[in-house]
Amino acid sequence: MVVVPLTQGVNESGGAPPNEGAHCANWIRFAAAGTLAASGALLITGNRRAGLITAVSGAALAMLDQQETVCAWWDALPGFLEELQGLLSRTQAAVEDLSTQSQKLRRALGR
Repeated sequence: MVVVPLTQGVNESGGAPPNEGAHCANWIRFAAAGTLAASGALLITGNRRAGLITAVSGAALAMLDQQETVCAWWDALPGFLEELQGLLSRTQAAVEDLSTQSQKLRRALGR
């Protein structure tokens, strides 16, 4: 029969000490979530200005917590903007083509 200890002290765990940066990140995450929840409550109750200010501060806290994600999105932003610009130029070309076709149709029916 094997006996397994259920409780281990800090020195008995054999692993690395807990990371204090993760502990700080958890508090930032909790603060961001609480601030965003409070902003939602303020917006629902009709306090638009206070709700907006609280939402901006909650979003800033969330961005502090998720810095790697924000950096990845920031790096990907130029590619998305180029795709959007290409989509808009294709849409503009399609609208111009449709306009010329409708003018030709009007001329043909007007005769």
